[in-house]
Amino acid sequence: MTEERPSEDGARGQWQKNRTTFQRVYDVLVGTYESGSAKEFAEWADCSENGAREALSQLVEMGIAEKTDTRPAGYRRNPSYFRWKRIEELAGEYSASELRRRVDELIEEDRQFQDEYGVPSPDAVVEPDDVEADHESVHERWDDLSEWRTVRRDISVLKQAVQRAESTHDDRARA
Repeated sequence: MTEERPSEDGARGQWQKNRTTFQRVYDVLVGTYESGSAKEFAEWADCSENGAREALSQLVEMGIAEKTDTRPAGYRRNPSYFRWKRIEELAGEYSASELRRRVDELIEEDRQFQDEYGVPSPDAVVEPDDVEADHESVHERWDDLSEWRTVRRDISVLKQAVQRAESTHDDRARA
């Protein structure tokens, strides 16, 4: 019996066939939060180690990736770049007033969390002393705290998007 090879028509085969080495390394980087070596990126992106290293070097130069000072060198996505990119997308898609409206909604959600937990931030929530707390309530609390942190992060990003949308509008008005 012969071993069947995965079809090149599958999603991974199409991805490899239709994307350049640089594009595949970029795709992997975007979906990766931990750092990895050029060798690991080569495995993940189905390319040579030299090809991955070259693409990663370009991504570092562009500010999309960061290089660690470890041996071997590690590479990871630059969170500042992706935050900037999200701000630009929001400012381009929505008006400053729409963004302000969403900020107001999120600030209200933040207030509700503060009232519910009786503390000013999710990091100030103290774990209950009750070791017998049921599994479901513990998970609900974790979900709430995760959501609260997301609300806080989104408020910050949206406020910056408001500023960007206003400056873009001002620049267009002057032109």
